[in-house]
Amino acid sequence: MRMVISKSVQSMKRNAASWLRQGISPQRLALTLALGFAIGCIPVLGVTTALCVVVALGLRLNFPVIQAANWAAAPLQLVLIVPFVRLGGRLFAFGSVRVIEMGSVLHSSPLALISHVGSMVGQALLAWLLISIPVVALLTVMLTTLLRRVPALAQAESCD
Repeated sequence: MRMVISKSVQSMKRNAASWLRQGISPQRLALTLALGFAIGCIPVLGVTTALCVVVALGLRLNFPVIQAANWAAAPLQLVLIVPFVRLGGRLFAFGSVRVIEMGSVLHSSPLALISHVGSMVGQALLAWLLISIPVVALLTVMLTTLLRRVPALAQAESCD
């Protein structure tokens, strides 16, 4: 029994070491950080971790790094919700979507409220997408330049 547990622990250590080395070149690491940060700023609470997992699996990126960037952006996510809602409302007006006022919330039906909030979330997501694409590109270029100065990463790039 002890032998089986020992082999299992060794296997987990090998897998963890493999995950940490995955995508270690400066370009892949910069892309991973930029995507994790951008996803961490998405204006919908509670979806960033799962979305980072899907992106990391799809692009074969480093799990711990993308999650670290995601979590580092969490405070910024809260700060950016209102600006994304406002920008989305200005850019993508789908009918008469207004800012929710407390008086109107108390006097509207639950379905109308859900519809209104859904429209605001959709507009905020479109604004986030519009902003995040150039931000990811810019961050990737800047971080790649910075990370190429790290000797261990420069050596990994020459091996790729």
